[in-house]
Amino acid sequence: MKFNQYWLIPLAIALAVGVYYLPPVHSRLAWRVNDLRTSIIYYFNPPSEAVFQPSGETALTIETAILTARAELMQTLTPLVTSTPTPGPTPSPTITTTPLPASVILPGVIYVDQHERWNYCGPANLTMALNFWGWAGNRDDVARAVKPGNGNPRESFIQQSESDKNVMPYELVDFANEETEYRALLRNGGDLSLVKRMLAAGFPILIEKGYYKEVKTNADWLGHYLFTTGYDDARGGFIVQDAYLRDENLKPIGKDMLVNYADYQTGWREFNYLFVVVYPADRQNDVFNLLGAWADEKWASQHALDLAEKDIQTLTGNDLFFAWYNKGSSHVALQQYVDAALAYDQAFSTYETWNLQKGDRPYRILWYQTGPYFAYYYSARYADVISLANTTLNDTIAKPTLEESLLWRGRAYYMSGNTQAAVDDYRAALKVHINWVPAVQALQDLGLQP
Repeated sequence: MKFNQYWLIPLAIALAVGVYYLPPVHSRLAWRVNDLRTSIIYYFNPPSEAVFQPSGETALTIETAILTARAELMQTLTPLVTSTPTPGPTPSPTITTTPLPASVILPGVIYVDQHERWNYCGPANLTMALNFWGWAGNRDDVARAVKPGNGNPRESFIQQSESDKNVMPYELVDFANEETEYRALLRNGGDLSLVKRMLAAGFPILIEKGYYKEVKTNADWLGHYLFTTGYDDARGGFIVQDAYLRDENLKPIGKDMLVNYADYQTGWREFNYLFVVVYPADRQNDVFNLLGAWADEKWASQHALDLAEKDIQTLTGNDLFFAWYNKGSSHVALQQYVDAALAYDQAFSTYETWNLQKGDRPYRILWYQTGPYFAYYYSARYADVISLANTTLNDTIAKPTLEESLLWRGRAYYMSGNTQAAVDDYRAALKVHINWVPAVQALQDLGLQP
């Protein structure tokens, strides 16, 4: 009788799966497996071909008018997903006239990379910002609060947090303000001279920017945080700590990088010149005085709108998309939702004309900047909210794991009379980000438990 070895095959498979899910092995291999899976899905369903076409239609029935008024009431009761608390009173801003040095390199920067974890750009960068001032925590301490994942007790924390693709700037700010003894604030509409002024006074700056990663012959657009810790006019750029970049041997190479001023500004423009300042609580007056007019959050949003208007008049091609998008985002920050919706309409019509052969469409933009949901929802354009969320969740990502898109689609479903679909989306959002307050509150508003 011959020895039958075929029974070893399922045993070997089971053993391989078991080893793969051991935390030390999983943390090193899972991203490769996920990249392979995503590449296969994207090959058959290219996300760059996904185009959102807003209808521009608003519900005009009496019933919808009542529901719209109800939505406005909900806005006063429900914290906005991108709301940012302003820490403390705003002192009267002063203008700094002291000439800036030609070079500043802040000492004491501790470099932190984002690797061997999932989507850790935000936690890694905030950790660098907090460590600079003496905080003793690490990137996992940040991530456990801002991207806690699905809460499955059978998985390690690293496995649980895989599904959360992005940490919003307001989440980083909230962590610093609520979970540490330090403070943070967020503003739009920054400029290079402001960054230099803050650095010269000893305050590093965290910005969010667009980033193109070369993939074969195409460029793949991503959102990216960048911790800025110095500048050098002689070399023409800022000194940054890039948590993502690695060499061919997978060794991090982002410490003390020089990014020239033009490239820095171009990438920053793609996120409405958004910046975050982290600082000790007792230095708040110093920070606000250095910010000058930017100390006023409303002024900063209006300034960002003015910058977008100028960019619309001067930029062409793909850059024009971001200019229109920034206009929409600035209107959202000012709670001017109808104007915002019209600006986003223009942005998406511009997006549709991009050359697909270059593969550089920023199809992930709703992963990072959710302003269109606010604009269309509060303009009673619920069908556009649902359509935009469907495009984002079904066509731009391998798995529909974007809690913000799920939340806003759920809200739009509810306002359109489909309560069960709304509940399903709220619960799906909580499977991405356990105990996420907006989704929990949305269920509670319906008398349901999370």
